[in-house]
Amino acid sequence: MNILLVGAGLSGAVIGRKLAEAGHTITIVDSRDHIGGNCHTERDADTGVMVHVYGPHIFHTDDEEVWNYVNSFTKFMPYKNRVKTTAQGAVYSLPINLHTINQFYGKTLRPNEARAFIEEQADKSITDPQTFEEQALRFVGHGLYAAFFEGYTIKQWGVTPDQLPASILKRLPVRFNYDDNYFFHKFQGMPVEGYTPMIAAILDHPSITVKLGTTFTAADAEGYDHVFYSGPLDSYFDFELGRLGYRTLDFEKFTEDGDYQGCAVMNYGDKDVPFTRITEHKHFAPWETHEGTVCYREFSRAAEPDDIPYYPIRMTDEKALLADYITLAEKTPAVTFVGRLGTYRYLDMDVTIREAMDTADLFLKSETDGTAMPAFAVAPL
Repeated sequence: MNILLVGAGLSGAVIGRKLAEAGHTITIVDSRDHIGGNCHTERDADTGVMVHVYGPHIFHTDDEEVWNYVNSFTKFMPYKNRVKTTAQGAVYSLPINLHTINQFYGKTLRPNEARAFIEEQADKSITDPQTFEEQALRFVGHGLYAAFFEGYTIKQWGVTPDQLPASILKRLPVRFNYDDNYFFHKFQGMPVEGYTPMIAAILDHPSITVKLGTTFTAADAEGYDHVFYSGPLDSYFDFELGRLGYRTLDFEKFTEDGDYQGCAVMNYGDKDVPFTRITEHKHFAPWETHEGTVCYREFSRAAEPDDIPYYPIRMTDEKALLADYITLAEKTPAVTFVGRLGTYRYLDMDVTIREAMDTADLFLKSETDGTAMPAFAVAPL
């Protein structure tokens, strides 16, 4: 078949590669002048530092098949994400762990003592948390909530935590040991030369043609047997029902000599600091040595029409509009919507790759069985 993929990020690359290997002819278009989507990396011309152009991406997964897949296209180096936060005039370790608790409260508690102490701080009057704020207060109490959650959440989401659903804070955000590794996953690492060469390797197949700087409209689907679309779902339909809500990020890049902050990620929890965090990119590649350094101050705000969408809001109004767009999509023949933007879901890289692999398998099975490929391989709601 002659297949079009819209978007040269992880979804388009992985689906395209698998279908190309199955004998199909693949065309991939992307409106940007580079591959990789928001995972795009490039070396800073002045310092030589590998920069995560659209913000840091750290690969972590428990999916061994996905881990083996990415390692077949590039070499990954071990990397543990250890985040710090500046709050109320001090620097703490995140996620909240036993060191954070002891430092914040001036204690020397052991794990069981810390559990009992935090339970004393918790607001036990909240029996059925409905909001982010209630969820945090119920589990960690006012002190840790005010220092580590309230200000950061307001800056990240643009609303107060009592307007956000409790589901955003999915589990008890505390560890009662000294483990400061941000992720729990078995496999964690960084591609030694960045993500863009990895994606270039995935796209390196004689049956794949990539066209950059190419804007797609629904009319461009004509002439193809099937389209996989990883752009914004509402954009495919020219926003005819309205725009889905996103948060976007602004980055204020600056360079310094030496080591600016001593870690890759420093959050800023106080409300009066306008940015959410500073990322120092050379620390994402600790196997390299650079005299200079490249940092990003990161600001979150509501996405405007011309902005790059980062995080789907997925609150009540957006979910209602999403349902209407899903109905439209399901009536659109020979188009499958994929990835973070196409399904209006926040997806980590490993999940994006897993879903892309499964989507390609489903397409090949549908081809064999003579059945129609669905608009969504994974239901957005």
